[in-house]
Amino acid sequence: MSPVAFPTQNAVVLYGPKDLRLEERPQWPPRQGEAQVAVVATGLCGSDLHYYLHGRNGDFAVQAPMVLGHEAAGVITAVGPGVRHLVPGQRVAIEAGIMCNRCKYCTEGRYNLCKGLRFCSSAKTFPHLDGTLQNCMNHPAHVLHPLPDNVSFEQGALAEPLSVILHASRRSELKAGQTILVYGAGTIGLLACAVAKSMGASRICVVDINKDRLDFAVANGFAQSTHQLPMGARAKSTEEQLAKSRETAQTTLSNLNMQDGFDIVFECTGVEPCIQMSIHSAITGGKVMLIGMGSRNPTVPLSAAATREVDILGSFRYAHTYPQAIAMLASGKLKNIEKLITHRFSLEDSAKAFDLVARGSDAAGNMVLKVMVGGNKH
Repeated sequence: MSPVAFPTQNAVVLYGPKDLRLEERPQWPPRQGEAQVAVVATGLCGSDLHYYLHGRNGDFAVQAPMVLGHEAAGVITAVGPGVRHLVPGQRVAIEAGIMCNRCKYCTEGRYNLCKGLRFCSSAKTFPHLDGTLQNCMNHPAHVLHPLPDNVSFEQGALAEPLSVILHASRRSELKAGQTILVYGAGTIGLLACAVAKSMGASRICVVDINKDRLDFAVANGFAQSTHQLPMGARAKSTEEQLAKSRETAQTTLSNLNMQDGFDIVFECTGVEPCIQMSIHSAITGGKVMLIGMGSRNPTVPLSAAATREVDILGSFRYAHTYPQAIAMLASGKLKNIEKLITHRFSLEDSAKAFDLVARGSDAAGNMVLKVMVGGNKH
């Protein structure tokens, strides 16, 4: 009896820093509870870039070849036994995390904190779970979310970073009428602006060192006002850095005509001085949402937070956000959201896509925000 020959597909596999290889792999049929997805669009994320450049993201180092990518959407091509709610030909957004559905956190609705969570393209767990930079992948059907006809595959891929912001907005109890300051005008920061606007924030301002990004934010209606941080020399001591951050925060608030501070500050950079400035930028009794992942052990002005009752809240990924994210994308309330996608590449040119993200601007000098990589045409 001859062995069964499975069809093959292409995958972009990371072996080490800047060592991406296009490989031909078997296309296995989906197992019990899984569906097979032809991946149409994958958005490149900062964590993917860290893996590409350094072979690690923070404490998580790549221990075996791994497929990158976790912001994705595609088309169902097959379903495994027991899958009833999905059919071949259906368009879906891929939620990259696979939770245990048994632990305390899962049963309480906080599966983003599940200790057994496995996440596509993350080296936190071993064996690693391959990501979405491949033609086809099998994935648990319960974390595949149908896309309405008016939501494109690229917008479906944006449901992942949008979910990050929706989770943070729930943690901060964002509501209409509040004033919002966002540190970082990258994709996550601009999505924070868009969500705040859709929820009725009374004032939305964004801070960055990149003038092009700030101009983009205002021109496309993401923010009403911006402030460009100066590129200064690094402080010589922790005390000097803390004093400098406080002074810069006060200058920022003054320039934005918000001397008393903002109700909620979304910190989307992960950069130590910006974390420090965020605490000084919040109104007395306000909140700071830590979203950016960067500095591992930042020094923060806790006394300034404690004496003014500024709540510092952490936010990690998301839980139960995809339905809301997709509904918001379909509603049209997130104006100009598609303009966040600035560049597109084929799966075969994934390395060029990562190099572009690392540079931050293309050959013509245009800024880079969200880069999409496509594995299939639909």
